[in-house]
Amino acid sequence: MSASFKSGFISIIGRPNVGKSTFMNRVIGQKIAIMSDKAQTTRNKIQGVYTSEDAQLVFLDTPGIHKPKHKLGNFMVNTAEQTLNEVDLVLFMINAKEGFGRGDEFIINMLQKVKQPVYLIINKIDQVHPDELLPIIEEYRTKYEFAEIIPISALEGNNVDHLLQTMVSKMPEGPQYYPEDQITDHPERFVIGELIREKALHLTHEEIPHSIAVAIDSIEEREENDKVYVQATIVTERPSQKGIIIGKQGKMLKEIGQRAREDIEALLGTKIYLDLWVKVQKDWRNRPSQLQDFGYDEREY
Repeated sequence: MSASFKSGFISIIGRPNVGKSTFMNRVIGQKIAIMSDKAQTTRNKIQGVYTSEDAQLVFLDTPGIHKPKHKLGNFMVNTAEQTLNEVDLVLFMINAKEGFGRGDEFIINMLQKVKQPVYLIINKIDQVHPDELLPIIEEYRTKYEFAEIIPISALEGNNVDHLLQTMVSKMPEGPQYYPEDQITDHPERFVIGELIREKALHLTHEEIPHSIAVAIDSIEEREENDKVYVQATIVTERPSQKGIIIGKQGKMLKEIGQRAREDIEALLGTKIYLDLWVKVQKDWRNRPSQLQDFGYDEREY
């Protein structure tokens, strides 16, 4: 480890669907945060760990800030707010295509209480003409005194290395908190559940809102065939949603399982057998005991 090793914690905050998870997956180089074109995909703080020869950055990828409509929504917004007081640097990420909105105003009001440096990260610049960037920068400059304003494309990788170098330069000297080969502090079971949930969101499109959760029932390594057996349950709020996830003759559930299995095998580095079930638990998003069962426990955040 370098004599002047730097380390620190960074919170990524922003409206839903601005590309926070895509950015973190790009930086870490492996999928640990699920990506979806739907709002409020991320529900927990997901710590991603970036380690180089002279620095370690620990990222907290927070849920998108939105007006909560149920207890799960409250949990998500509270989780995002709390991280702002736990870090060395805050990245406020916006979508270059969307421009300033009411959600941004809400976040900027939250940031007024933050003493740490705040970077404005203008994401998805690959989707706009370069001439459109300057007006965006000028508008946000009038709203808050940002330490840095950096345009990037998390999807294409444009300017991401520059952002990383800038963040490292601002970090204090400190210890290496995690081993160099560790990329997240969440257990494998949590990440596996998130990968399954991502596939369900992708494949059901607009038919299934964010009313599904995934419970990992068991993970068992079997020596006789060198496979890891994973049994998981996709939980929905209504019987009609259960029918959509299973699909005609089980076709949708099979497709979710096949796609999730590929990502889980990449994560674990071994062949797996994935056994998926679907069950209905009415109104689970408003029941604290069930939120806790699915990993949304306010006492841990």
